[in-house]
Amino acid sequence: MGNVLGIIAEYNPFHNGHLHHLIESKKITNSDSCIAIMSGNFTQRGEVSIVDKWTKAQMAIENGIDLVIELPTLYAISSAENFASGAIKILNSLGIVDFVSFGSECNDISILDDIANVLAFEPSEYKTLLSHELARGESFPKARENALMMYLNNIRRFANVLSAPNNILGIEYLKSLKRQKSKIQPITIKREGSKYNDDTIPRGSRYASATAIRNLCQATDDITPIQRFVPESTFDILEENIKKGNCVKSLSCFDKEILYTLRKMSTDEIANLPDVSEGLEFALKSAANQCNSVVELLSIINTKRYTKTRLQRILLYAILGITKQDMKMSILTTPYVRVLGFNDKGQELISQISKKNKKLEIITSVKKFIDKKSSDNLKLLMEKDIWATDVYTLGFEYESKANLDYTHKLII
Repeated sequence: MGNVLGIIAEYNPFHNGHLHHLIESKKITNSDSCIAIMSGNFTQRGEVSIVDKWTKAQMAIENGIDLVIELPTLYAISSAENFASGAIKILNSLGIVDFVSFGSECNDISILDDIANVLAFEPSEYKTLLSHELARGESFPKARENALMMYLNNIRRFANVLSAPNNILGIEYLKSLKRQKSKIQPITIKREGSKYNDDTIPRGSRYASATAIRNLCQATDDITPIQRFVPESTFDILEENIKKGNCVKSLSCFDKEILYTLRKMSTDEIANLPDVSEGLEFALKSAANQCNSVVELLSIINTKRYTKTRLQRILLYAILGITKQDMKMSILTTPYVRVLGFNDKGQELISQISKKNKKLEIITSVKKFIDKKSSDNLKLLMEKDIWATDVYTLGFEYESKANLDYTHKLII
């Protein structure tokens, strides 16, 4: 078998930009097989997946991914740093991946690598600059960008790099590769078309952001306008899931669950959610007690210090029962390899991974994994995945069944 390509993705949903990235990455790396580490039912920006994780895996496999492995929930809805670290840990553990490819706005891996070198090892001068920017009241992303500009002292080369979301994630992948001393070689492909979170539909282009595509699906059940932005199989799968009532269109589908949870929690319990600090627990509690929706809650807590994305992640931590201790554990743990789906080539990859690392457990049955005496940390990771699916299906229109992680078949 030739080179093996790794891709870290959300595929929410799989669109033409993803297909372009996959085709170009395979071409550049001369890879004839590809493994995707994919987030599940909730995503890194504190949003919901428009369709469940098995359906996303089906979209990916029908468009050229050979093996889909789930990025556990604790990483999938974490900071960009922990999201990237968890995914790279999984790719490393497989022992067969030659390249990892990610999209970026700047399309210059040397620029991203220079920034990653600073952030991976954090020289004392940089840390002092960062502390100073935070003390001025800047949000962490802005403080980090300012500190880097001053430390690297080359505004022309590095300006605006950290204001682009794909660049930020790419830097985190590079950081993780360095810290884990990985032999996997990184490459980047220029992002085509709309910006990552652009919610407008472009004219005369085949590329629209996943955000814009989800917004169209949210606005109407007639999704014909998205046809030109997604592969045919994605369109058919989305259309089928909308008819079944199995599309979860936004975080607002969980308005009542989120408000109920926050009202039920004490301020001490809210303070123990990841990313909550500096008295934010009191603002969250107060807002939950006086509003009727997630949109309203986010507008009440309008603070420069906390981005909307970070606040949305905190809301997910609340309904999924994720604590600061859970998140610390995830940082110190190498996640399991849980397969969501594969094709014939993917089956060969699983066989190759098993031969390369005989001690590595590849999970194809959650029940067997839970019944075994696995480590407490890995069991906790799986329990959070199971609970995340149980919560997610509450957003379905008709059949909100629990325990899908035990009963849903692999996508083959």
